[in-house]
Amino acid sequence: MAEISESESYDPSTDPKRKAKSNDPGWKYGFWPDLTNKDLVECSLCHKQMHSGIKRLKQHLAAGYGDVAKCPKTTSEIMWEMQQYMQGTSRMKRARVILDDDVQELETGERQPSSHDSVTYPSSGTASKRKQSTLRFAELQPRVGKQNQSVAALLRKTPEEVDERHSKGPTQRTIEACTKSKEERERALMHIANFFYENDIPFSAANSRSFKIMVESIGQMGPGLKPPSFHELRVPLLENAKKEIDKLKEKHKLAWKQYGCTLISDGWTDKRDRHLINFLVNSPEGTFFLESVDASSESHDATMLAALLEKKVEEIGKENVVQIVTDNEVNYKAAGRLLEGRIPTLFWTPCATHCLDLMLEDIGKLAEFKSNIASGRHITTFIYRHGRILNAMREQTGGKDLVRVGATRFVTTFLTLQNLYKHKNALRKLFVRFGLALN
Repeated sequence: MAEISESESYDPSTDPKRKAKSNDPGWKYGFWPDLTNKDLVECSLCHKQMHSGIKRLKQHLAAGYGDVAKCPKTTSEIMWEMQQYMQGTSRMKRARVILDDDVQELETGERQPSSHDSVTYPSSGTASKRKQSTLRFAELQPRVGKQNQSVAALLRKTPEEVDERHSKGPTQRTIEACTKSKEERERALMHIANFFYENDIPFSAANSRSFKIMVESIGQMGPGLKPPSFHELRVPLLENAKKEIDKLKEKHKLAWKQYGCTLISDGWTDKRDRHLINFLVNSPEGTFFLESVDASSESHDATMLAALLEKKVEEIGKENVVQIVTDNEVNYKAAGRLLEGRIPTLFWTPCATHCLDLMLEDIGKLAEFKSNIASGRHITTFIYRHGRILNAMREQTGGKDLVRVGATRFVTTFLTLQNLYKHKNALRKLFVRFGLALN
């Protein structure tokens, strides 16, 4: 009976013979159920058995991996402990390759070829992809003064890479993000929101890539970052931004030479009544803003426009420019014909948006539409000039406006007609209501 009692009280999860002699925290929650098969590990919390050793058990407890089931009895403390240990071990393994390379460099005074100089990137396997991408990222970093950097700084992704990763879809949260409470995140977001509100920044700015990169960069710097001063924004940082744009231009120039490009011209008038002509270059690399020319003192005839466009073509390279896109006005059409005669390899193409705008203008001149447009203009003018009627109209339409401002006045006209037709029942109720009130 004593032997039976002793066998019943035996707990294999606490038997030191069934655990590896290691400081790995995973062995606090796992053991070998079969000493003849040490590839099989059992979780002492939920008693689930799994192959691939203690690493798979730690993933099981960390609950952050898609190919391993989460332990139903794990706690937030255990999850944090496993994630921290696995990420620290992974970083040390990756850093060993870089640190060995630094030792060779410091001893010889020059960089020696290493085993990862000609690395091949696998087409599958998430672990391998993470390892190879880390090696490639390390090779791209500056070698000067690197021995003074921490391992974490060497392996951390740049803000641009982080934004590119986020843009591809949902990603696993970092350990740092998991340690922050919901209240802390809301406080940080409120500070960002207040910056938008106090400085009258359009909400659409939050969709820009530069805003997301800025937030990630601030997060990587950590607490205590001193923001740029007015002078730094106005002088040194502005000069650095210009240098970055110059580097970007060189990248675009390579694409212009390889694929060819399109020169785009667009004229507009600013608030100071200056007539400006913008020049942009489009290629498979993207659209690059080239220059804005003040043509207020010039006569915008075909000869002047052709000479200006030809000058920009020569700056880009006649052999690189395939076509020119401009407005469909008479002077630009004539300038396009002049350029096609001077440069036989060049094509002039009218702007499709401007063509559609001119079509709407011509449609508005037809008798069938002209009278309706005039009636719609009278109705909207009457409503928007009387505050009480305007407020009543918005109540009837659910807060919607009748006038929708488009890119041009011709687009605005047809969008407004569309709204008048859409809210015709609400407008009828509006005028019946005020008609009864007047009576």
